[in-house]
Amino acid sequence: MNIAWTQFTPVHALIGGSLIGLAAAIYLLGNGRVAGIAGILAGPLQALRKGSLSGEGTRLAFLAGLIAAPWLWRVFAELPAASIDVGTLGLVLAGLLVGIGVRMGNGCTSGHGVCGLSRLSLRSLANVLTFMGAGFATVFVLRHLL
Repeated sequence: MNIAWTQFTPVHALIGGSLIGLAAAIYLLGNGRVAGIAGILAGPLQALRKGSLSGEGTRLAFLAGLIAAPWLWRVFAELPAASIDVGTLGLVLAGLLVGIGVRMGNGCTSGHGVCGLSRLSLRSLANVLTFMGAGFATVFVLRHLL
């Protein structure tokens, strides 16, 4: 994926980040749970395995909002162009590694990075430092050493 740095708009980034923070705060205040996507997705999947989705309405609505947001955005503006520099095998491997990391870290980037850090969680700080460090190292190795 390539980022067009000349098109960076700090105002839009600030607005987007504020909306993410607001949504996380509303979810926490309304449900008493952090807005970590891994946990929000895991709940309905576990309930579906047990045969009933009762009590999962809030999580399903949250997930529906995540899926609907890009289509809603297209009503007002064009989606940014995306290009991916790696093949299917690389994407599958990356997805598996992220999934393993989510399980090992007991949460995802949104849960630890957005919600955990804002609650001053030391466990979340350790997780964020770990996954950011691993991401930096991976990019360095793939872009500069290989």
